Amino acid sequence: MYEISEIVAEKWKTAVDNRNCQIIGLTGAGISAESGIPTFRGADGYWKIGSMNFTPIEIATLERFRDYPWEVWHWYLTRIYQHRRAQPNDGHQALVELEKLLDERFRLITQNVDGLHLKAGNSAEKVYEIHGNLNYMRIFDSSRPNLLPMPNLVEELDPNEPLPEEVKSKLRDEAGNLMRPHVLWFDEMYSEELYRSESALKAAQEADLLLTIGTTGATSLPALILKTVVHHGGIVIDINPEATWFSDYLMISGGYHLKGPSGVFLPKLMELVE
Repeated sequence: MYEISEIVAEKWKTAVDNRNCQIIGLTGAGISAESGIPTFRGADGYWKIGSMNFTPIEIATLERFRDYPWEVWHWYLTRIYQHRRAQPNDGHQALVELEKLLDERFRLITQNVDGLHLKAGNSAEKVYEIHGNLNYMRIFDSSRPNLLPMPNLVEELDPNEPLPEEVKSKLRDEAGNLMRPHVLWFDEMYSEELYRSESALKAAQEADLLLTIGTTGATSLPALILKTVVHHGGIVIDINPEATWFSDYLMISGGYHLKGPSGVFLPKLMELVE
């Protein structure tokens, strides 16, 4: 059912075998959805604050956190509970094998904040988490990347009840400073210091082949990464069960679309080069 065309297989094997070729991956919510994590823009993503309902895009902002810090934290802790139960899938494991095979010729850029690539075994120095990682938190009123591990709050919280005081106390540092999730909010800018955004763009500028995996390209930096690789003549292979802006763009720019789950296609690609 899920077959790789001869031309895609040939271009993939040629790039992997060429020791001068740089290969990068760009992953989005689709690969994590295969591990049971709901996509960020799903229809079930509403959250209630007081008498008001908010979408994730409305909640995940600096402005909302300033006004309702504990309510926003409540929503994130619900997500963290889901993330910690999730396990890497076959797609994640295939990217670990690809890193082992390519070593310094490989970089992985991810929009996901669940940390599953690191949990699977990809190395931190080769993974650029451009939207952050919910396994960490940092001081709210500080731009310094002094990250603290997210406290072990694995119990499932009642969305209709306020955060317990014992939970709130764990969301402050030893000096009493309010912490925030280590994520890029919708009303914030990318930065190298916090999110390695410049490193990600540099990797795109040097890439000979880009794998886009489970992403719609709905945010600015992923879209720029795709266009950067296409502009300098790099090969792009998109893996997604659905047609997206990425796949539509590749139709007119000469890229390739593998329609199906990454947990199927990534292992198939690895089988071609083992």
